[in-house]
Amino acid sequence: MSKVYKKTSGNGALTLYLGKRDYVDHVQNVDPIEGVVKIDPADLGGKKVFVQLACAFRYGREDLDVIGLSFRKDIWFKHLQLYPAADHKPTLTPMHDCLLKKAGEQGHAFTFDIPVNLPCSVTLQPGPDDAGKACGVDFEVKTYISDVADPEEKLDKKDTARLIVRKIQFAPDATGAPGPKADICKSFMMSDKPVHLEASLDKELYYHGDPINVNVKVKNETTKTVTKIKVTVDQTTDVVLYSADKYTKTVLCQEFGETIDANSTFDKSLTIIPLLADNKEKRGLALDGRLKDEDTNLASNTIMRDGMDKEVLGILVSYKIKVNLMVSSGGLLGGLTASDVQVELPLILMNPKPQDVGLPVGE
Repeated sequence: MSKVYKKTSGNGALTLYLGKRDYVDHVQNVDPIEGVVKIDPADLGGKKVFVQLACAFRYGREDLDVIGLSFRKDIWFKHLQLYPAADHKPTLTPMHDCLLKKAGEQGHAFTFDIPVNLPCSVTLQPGPDDAGKACGVDFEVKTYISDVADPEEKLDKKDTARLIVRKIQFAPDATGAPGPKADICKSFMMSDKPVHLEASLDKELYYHGDPINVNVKVKNETTKTVTKIKVTVDQTTDVVLYSADKYTKTVLCQEFGETIDANSTFDKSLTIIPLLADNKEKRGLALDGRLKDEDTNLASNTIMRDGMDKEVLGILVSYKIKVNLMVSSGGLLGGLTASDVQVELPLILMNPKPQDVGLPVGE
């Protein structure tokens, strides 16, 4: 990596340095946050300097805080005293060494270990007219000047420096397991023969932006005609932290003009690509955590370890693919719709593991 991230407090007394802003949740453990704070003691007025890592759920606009409504709920946080030096003495790593060279003699190193049971960074997409910071789960590293570690009063912005970071998951190593498969045999009124529908995926996990081949097999033994096939991808977001909100949004709906005549068969792969670019206007859609001025993608599936507390995870994200056959009513029968012949498949969407990167070397 060729960049050092830094933020200086308004009074110039503190400068926070980080070597990266993405920290990977490997399911069994999480990358530690290794950073440095440059402290100028002459500007502290006899107060102490702390650094804090907080994981919070933001569920309202920041301007609501002015009228006394809480817009942010801390899920977890930890404070460390950096000045005067206390009991936090981290083992220095190559990342620390690099950042300490940037900070100079006034640099103070710190390390935060992120618990494995905390949620990953997720943003709920704001609507076109929404102002302020988006709702969702975020992580913030903040250094500040205060008399106590967890001050009750609101800190003056000039006495703080903060950087948003992300806790992210990448796709696990390929297991070689086959993709999901589902089938249904549907009979219609006044017809003694059924329609058989089978749908399957080639694998159990796909990367964001990759084509997904949905394999569809149909055996139409009826006298009716299948006029087209509709494939949808639904994202289900389960907000478990502050209420029991659970809602589903369609991120892809594609119709294929495939006709399957009476007493005939069909066997074909239909290709779909669910993308955030096609869903920019959908308020409340779950996205992978976004850093300022950086683009992101549809939220990745939440991968849980056995025994994890779902409530602590804040937001759970999952996907499913629906395959619908549009069957003509024919004759005197009416009212048959796409939902008459439907199967569902679970879908896992994630980002691939990046290649290993080196330490920061420049500003």
